[in-house]
Amino acid sequence: MRIPFVDLTRQLAALRDGVDAAMAEVVESGRFIGGPQVESFETAFASFCGAAEAVGVANGTDAIELSLRALGIGRGDEVITAANTCIPTVAGIEASGATPVLVDVDEETFTLDPAELADATTSRTRAVVAVHLYGQCADVDAVQKHATEHGLAVVEDAAQAHGAERNGRRAGMLASAAGFSFYPTKNLGALGDAGAIVTNDPHVAAAARELRSFGERGGGGAVRRGSNSRLDPLQAAVLSVKLPRLESWNERRRALAGLYRAELGDAVAVPREAPGARHVYHLFVVRSPRRDALAHELERRGIGTLVHYPLAVHEHPAYRELDRPGRLRRSERLAREVLSLPLYPELTDDEVRTVAAAVREAVDA
Repeated sequence: MRIPFVDLTRQLAALRDGVDAAMAEVVESGRFIGGPQVESFETAFASFCGAAEAVGVANGTDAIELSLRALGIGRGDEVITAANTCIPTVAGIEASGATPVLVDVDEETFTLDPAELADATTSRTRAVVAVHLYGQCADVDAVQKHATEHGLAVVEDAAQAHGAERNGRRAGMLASAAGFSFYPTKNLGALGDAGAIVTNDPHVAAAARELRSFGERGGGGAVRRGSNSRLDPLQAAVLSVKLPRLESWNERRRALAGLYRAELGDAVAVPREAPGARHVYHLFVVRSPRRDALAHELERRGIGTLVHYPLAVHEHPAYRELDRPGRLRRSERLAREVLSLPLYPELTDDEVRTVAAAVREAVDA
């Protein structure tokens, strides 16, 4: 049995009629920038998150950049984030004009360790980007405590956390602003690139709307230097079809993760769900000191895997100057040991059992 790491065709097949109709409505309207489909999705997604505002943008990287810029952060400022994250996190920080400063992650949840913030905070620090990794929210309450003491803004990198919660509050409600990605593989995925900024601050939302469209305010011309980062109405239409199903998809992900845990036993280590967290399992990640051998054996058996992420940010050739020697060791170890197993709502229980059995056999070999 071949089990792909992800199979987006399974989901699309079940939604095809609705997606086709939604896209046809956009085509027939003749409105291909902005318009009612974008506005409707923004309203619905803000409501899903429990927030006041959502501002559609072109992708998740732009969502981080424009969130920071809307908060007044830019050239000369420093922004702290986790070393164990995807490159778009630091690319978004750099696009705002700010300088990323890396800190290490918690050994058990793999998310940013708030205890590391004090050592990384300087007179130039203006913000923290807390990454919600693999579908689990970072400890934003602890991050916010440090931020308040030092006059810092907090932005959520919620690209992997649609519907995730911490202490009863959803991603998008935990900080000054949150950047979401709707890349096709996300829990809520478009048919291409798309993103959104979610916030309760009307000033941040207004600034983000200007920044996403060349800094323009109504018909009065550019009031700030912006960019071109608008959510496509075709993607908004697709996302609007999918959004009502997101909660059930997340519950299915949680059920499959529970089955994995039961079937894997103690064969491999898995990240801990933090107290008060509702993990939505964008990824199901295991940890093994023999990660590469395990991945090779699973591939030999027809099981797809990926590594998120094979290098900590500062280990990439383009970002070596961000290294803080001796202070990022947990992130470096994780990069050598983590392996993502197949997990998506359309995966069957039998497929999960097959994967888990193959992992157990490979570890015992």
